Amino acid sequence: QLLASPVIANKAWIYEQYDHMVRTNTVLCPGKGDAGVVRIKGTKTAIAMSTDCNGRYCYLDPYVGGMIAVAEAARNVVCVGAKPLALTNCLNFGSPMDPEVMWQFRRAVEGITKACQALDVPVTGGNVSFYNESESGPIYPTPVIGMVGVIQDASNVTDMGFKDEGDMIVILGESRDELGGSEYLKIIHGLVKGKPPVLDLELEISVQQAVLEAFETGIVKSAHDCAEGGLSVALAECCIQGKIGAKCSCQLTVDNGQQGRIGAKTSMPIISLLFGESQSRIIVSVAKTNLEQFMQIITQANIPHEILGVVGGESLIINDLIHLSLKKMEVSYQWQG
Repeated sequence: QLLASPVIANKAWIYEQYDHMVRTNTVLCPGKGDAGVVRIKGTKTAIAMSTDCNGRYCYLDPYVGGMIAVAEAARNVVCVGAKPLALTNCLNFGSPMDPEVMWQFRRAVEGITKACQALDVPVTGGNVSFYNESESGPIYPTPVIGMVGVIQDASNVTDMGFKDEGDMIVILGESRDELGGSEYLKIIHGLVKGKPPVLDLELEISVQQAVLEAFETGIVKSAHDCAEGGLSVALAECCIQGKIGAKCSCQLTVDNGQQGRIGAKTSMPIISLLFGESQSRIIVSVAKTNLEQFMQIITQANIPHEILGVVGGESLIINDLIHLSLKKMEVSYQWQG
């Protein structure tokens, strides 16, 4: 159900109507990774671009939602090997004559500002669209962020798909017991409630920097951020894109708040583990021969992490909780709208 939801399902039928190979500069096509990538002719340099926003988060807490929009857009360009450079925005809201809407607008902008300052990413421009309403009321506050990043060596670009049998899968970042505003709550229970995920900007910066350092060594074979749908959906997307399965064994534990203390953990509900949308998490796969080098990078950065499992087979297996064939996942992932 989650793979088939409008937010998560494959949108290729939309973006493939446009020729994304115009001028033959495309390095990474739409849908292949967390950002699109185009080269700068005559150089090794490439540019990555991503757009992001979760209106439910902004509805539940516009300040946190604004911060998350910036952080995820930056995280997405990092997942293809790009250093976040600058952003533009499209701030979509209801009528500013409504005090509640104006409060949402103000708080969202404050959240965007906070994240931009922390990530050292300037806003180069943007636009504001007010009066987005119908008889049922205003839209969810939706501050869409367009992030651009620079890649010094385009040969290091990779997508989200798992690559080869035997590659090791590692998740960076901290998983928390949080389901507020999640795709799971919306699709399975029809609810838009709770607090959006916590965003620790210091952890976000550390995770992004560590992944970029790993990209520079050339050992990253795939990278994908955990976003809507949580860990289980992110792993499924990596399998679908790579056309190969994975066997993962997740510890049913969560960091108890001692940031960077990998062993400080308490029990965690299964639903939160599988479908919680904790921020600042990236799934990376590397060859088994490069695992030690990768672990040194993230250990030196003092980042919470876990070795999830290994790439291979024709199914996604997570503990004894999920066992889905590639074919079934691919069918569900195709847009049915």
